[in-house]
Amino acid sequence: MIQVKNISKTFNGRQILDDINGEFKPCDTSLIIGGSGTGKSVLLKCIVGLIKPDNGSVLYDGRDFLNGDTETKREIRREIGMLFQGSALFDSKTVEENVMFPLDMLTDMSKEEKLDRVNFCLQRVGLENVNKRMPSEISGGMQKRVGIARAIVMNPKYLFCDEPNSGLDPLTAIKIDDLIAEITDEYKITTIVVTHDMNSVLGIGEYVMFLYKGKKLWEGDSTTITETKVLELQEFLFSNKLLKEMRTSAGS
Repeated sequence: MIQVKNISKTFNGRQILDDINGEFKPCDTSLIIGGSGTGKSVLLKCIVGLIKPDNGSVLYDGRDFLNGDTETKREIRREIGMLFQGSALFDSKTVEENVMFPLDMLTDMSKEEKLDRVNFCLQRVGLENVNKRMPSEISGGMQKRVGIARAIVMNPKYLFCDEPNSGLDPLTAIKIDDLIAEITDEYKITTIVVTHDMNSVLGIGEYVMFLYKGKKLWEGDSTTITETKVLELQEFLFSNKLLKEMRTSAGS
């Protein structure tokens, strides 16, 4: 479980996050949603330690990540897997080398052990016989799958995904969502996804946190979100629905 307690952050006098609290449970695909500039990516970066909040704490199974000692922080970082927006693959490395990168950096495994683990993870995300291809030689959806394989290669307890469906067509986006949810359940991972995609919310949102102007205005799940009385969330849901309808009409 990841617990976020009283997280606040300002940049240049502007309040980006205002006293955010929440709990993200193992085996759940948890989503942080909101429009552009609402603070959702900043919150994710605070949780994983890329940004230090002005105050508050983040507990990983009771361990204080932000205020803990060096060894505690190092231990937690080794248990984290991250899927970055745009996949963030190394252009100069093959698929195999990209997935193997965390193993090279953080383990003493033999070359054979590393290759076995890489092949297992690639097979788990539905990619076989692409080891020697370069990222430029595979599709955007396949690049996302490679990113997921790299994120899970260290067998993480915690998985973070920043806009995993960015730039993907709707069908491929659904497949990526399903894969993230399957891996979360299969390996009992605590997963947090930052997204503005309502298909993701309704499809895999077992816990959803809605941010608006740096505040948490609503939390619940995919079965209750459409019944919300929060006006800002209603507007967010409607604008997403309207945008999808406009894109569908434009493409027909």
